[in-house]
Amino acid sequence: MRKLKQKMRSWVTTKWQLPPDILMDLPRITMVGQLHIYIENHRGVLRFSNQELRLRLKKGQLIIKGDGFVIKTILPEELLLEGRIDQVSFINE
Repeated sequence: MRKLKQKMRSWVTTKWQLPPDILMDLPRITMVGQLHIYIENHRGVLRFSNQELRLRLKKGQLIIKGDGFVIKTILPEELLLEGRIDQVSFINE
């Protein structure tokens, strides 16, 4: 049943030309150089420090490493992080 739902979402996304993050519950990440990163569709902050931000996603985690991090905006599913970004990685669960 889960595979059928996933195939239906993929088909609808393609057929109606919708962005995949809307129907497939994927994060949208917008990064401007190494200065800031905007993440939409996350499930909460797991860890935050001056050098690391770890966000929970529907499937896994997003880890951002760097230095001088400041959270400029935080909303239930959106976050704007500023600082020097050195690394962005995913951990699948």
